Amino acid sequence: MPSDGSAGHGLRTGLNGIPMKRLILGAVALAITSSPAMARDRRDDGVSAHANPSAVIAEEIAFARLAQEKGQWTAFRETATKDAVMFTPQMVYAQDHLKGRADPAQAVKWQPHQVWSSCDGSLAVTRGAWQSGDKSGWFTTVWQKQKNGKYKWVLDQGDELPLPLEAPDMMVAKVAECPPGYTGRRAPKIQDFKGKLPPIDPARRSGQSLDGTLGWDVAVAPDGARRFTVTMRADGQRVTVQDIQIEASAQK
Repeated sequence: MPSDGSAGHGLRTGLNGIPMKRLILGAVALAITSSPAMARDRRDDGVSAHANPSAVIAEEIAFARLAQEKGQWTAFRETATKDAVMFTPQMVYAQDHLKGRADPAQAVKWQPHQVWSSCDGSLAVTRGAWQSGDKSGWFTTVWQKQKNGKYKWVLDQGDELPLPLEAPDMMVAKVAECPPGYTGRRAPKIQDFKGKLPPIDPARRSGQSLDGTLGWDVAVAPDGARRFTVTMRADGQRVTVQDIQIEASAQK
């Protein structure tokens, strides 16, 4: 959901400018497409450099469930990195924005529909649908693998739609093509963020996987309009797999 508001995950940040999220009940089938070398969804040992989109989906589902069990903003705080961002509609550090915020009586619900992963599994992006009362919409979340092998979100956004998103028959996962000569060696350790967060650049933020096969970028205009893109390596080049523009007039 969009993170611009007080309600949730983009509506998942949408209602009043904060992210909202979604809930999945039960197991979901996952279809994986990738380069031949990464066609299998290998078991993640927490330090190996292999894609594991199923683990990302599991984190997303656990996140949604946590929102229902412990409260919406509690779940957002517990699953975000220290420097994660959301939109209000301006870009803000999520932990600062959500500090001390009371959970709404009814948490937003959400369900992931798609996932894109880097070859090494250090970064992934999910996309899906959210529902809150009579409102519904889409969300996109960027997930970063941590030292312990778990994922935390680094960006959350979304927006309201006039009609609910239809759930796919099968969830689809796409894994980026591995760099030439990639052997699945252990990835560099992810460093914990130390000290006080630097002032946020309100106009732009970006990130990429440790192997450089998946990246994201968000540009925010002074009026709150923004453009979010995701690129991944395929057939030896970078291709755009998401290009989303949200107008300022759409912000709640």
